[in-house]
Amino acid sequence: MSQKKIVHVHIGDQKYKTTLTAGPHELLADEPASVGGGDLGPDPYDYLLMSLGSCTVITLRMYAERKKWPVEDIFVELRHHKDHAEDCEDCDEKSAKIDKIEKEIVVKGDLTREQMDRLLEISHKCPVNQTLKGSIEMSASIENR
Repeated sequence: MSQKKIVHVHIGDQKYKTTLTAGPHELLADEPASVGGGDLGPDPYDYLLMSLGSCTVITLRMYAERKKWPVEDIFVELRHHKDHAEDCEDCDEKSAKIDKIEKEIVVKGDLTREQMDRLLEISHKCPVNQTLKGSIEMSASIENR
């Protein structure tokens, strides 16, 4: 069984400014000024995309190193949007939207077409990608202190 990941997230009285802590690392999240935030950090969807992007490039780097392929640099641009699900047969609501994430990967190195195709295939196998595409069980509890 894998080790349980634990992060801490805190929001105080400064509108939407949120402190995220993972071990010794601390980051800020916020909402843009257009929705009342202070734009002091990336918003939650930015962090979702950054998580997927970092997992993708790390996975590709590990694979290329294992294969001893001449990969010099890997860059990923990610985009997220919600698409109206007008043609969705399985949607309960007609106004439902489907989340769409687009990954555009650029690899610098002297690689064959077959190697590039394999890297694209491997990019879908990073753990965060697998988590997002799989079924996720979530639970929550709440207490008043």
